[in-house]
Amino acid sequence: MRGLVVAGTHSGVGKTTLTLGLLAAWRRQGVKVQPFKVGPDFIDPGHHAQAAGRLSHNLDGWMLTQEANLELFRRRVRDVDLAVVEGVMGLFDGYDGKSEAGSTAQMAKWLKLPVLLVVDARSMARSAAALVHGFATFDPELTLAGVVFNRVGSPTHWDYLRQALEQAGEVRCFGGLPREMELAIPERHLGLVTTEDHPLGAGYLKRLADLMESYLDLDGLLAALPSLNLGEARQAVPVSSSRSPTVRLGVARDQAFCFYYPDNLEWLARFGAEIIPFSPLHDKDLPGEVHGLYFGGGYPELYARQLSANQTMRRALREQAVAGLPIYAECGGLMYLCQEIWDLEKKQYAMAGVLPLAVRILGRLKALGYREVTMAADSLLGPAGTTARGHEFHYSEIISVPAALPKLYQLTTRTGGESLREGYFLNQVLASYVHLHFGSNPEVARHLVARCRRFKEKT
Repeated sequence: MRGLVVAGTHSGVGKTTLTLGLLAAWRRQGVKVQPFKVGPDFIDPGHHAQAAGRLSHNLDGWMLTQEANLELFRRRVRDVDLAVVEGVMGLFDGYDGKSEAGSTAQMAKWLKLPVLLVVDARSMARSAAALVHGFATFDPELTLAGVVFNRVGSPTHWDYLRQALEQAGEVRCFGGLPREMELAIPERHLGLVTTEDHPLGAGYLKRLADLMESYLDLDGLLAALPSLNLGEARQAVPVSSSRSPTVRLGVARDQAFCFYYPDNLEWLARFGAEIIPFSPLHDKDLPGEVHGLYFGGGYPELYARQLSANQTMRRALREQAVAGLPIYAECGGLMYLCQEIWDLEKKQYAMAGVLPLAVRILGRLKALGYREVTMAADSLLGPAGTTARGHEFHYSEIISVPAALPKLYQLTTRTGGESLREGYFLNQVLASYVHLHFGSNPEVARHLVARCRRFKEKT
């Protein structure tokens, strides 16, 4: 097995487009490729999955320990030829300016993978060699497999770049991609559009693969990657001993609710949950005989009219919530469980009405960053004192919170400081703006399944 990390000199250099192109090209050539993404992002992994034909998994230096990242990586690459890890921000950018913590470089060193550096070549020629020299020598413990130039203006421009790097003689160049702006993925306020909204069609992926094969030395790059010996993946927890899943867990999956870490769903399955997808947008009712529900994040504000119009779904959800069905919701899921969503024009759309809250959409970022959650009381996810880690990123806010509504989370940021109360709890409904990664503490997945099992036994 071989692997590489695709990293950039800074954000916006074209890491995602290059990663997708490599995945599509190598897949077309018959190489079995497993994609990964560094950081808490949900959107890039969705596009990776389309290009590679395999689910992409998140690696994260703060939400997950080093060993948890290594075990996750080992489990996913047992049956593949190549691992491609897309980095985050610039190669050495992390939590601060003092250390490598949280950076793509740190993850590359943990996984013992070489780095393919993407350099935006606009408005540069020989200076590009000086830039690459700095990245190649900044951390002697990091292996730079080579460089790919992006946004090359002309054949002459490419010649200058290649000559400069060859003269420096430090790092191999595997090609230069021309400015192909029509291949860029559309963006909106929370980043690139999701694969649910903007599927990467066969034509797009073909053009990307053609571009890679035409302008990059893919065979040379693959041959330059060393074989890896990662050892055997350990079974972190036993799979449920039952021959069949013991509970049915409904998971909202459609254009409005699409932000899930695949490993969260796997942890739930390991503890005995059968995942039952359903659509709050398109289905008229909840799936039959479910013993719990999981609403992930997404863009409910973009589909507020359709969600509001689906009155039978909203009614069924309210009835089940009152009946004590365990319901766990994150970010977009929290917004859907509220009484209403106010859009930017202050138009109000009725939502499920499970929680006595209202949400308004803002024209600016409200919250961004890592969060550690500590349960202040017993909840769906574990007893008081249970901790887990996650990430928060949203452009909305809750208008007001009734004083009587319990808040079960004590939230702290990555840097610590004073904790905030969040995690709204009513009946057996727990909702928060925080996207938790269950790999940070698999016990939260076990407790959620146990609550579902308890509900099943009572009904």
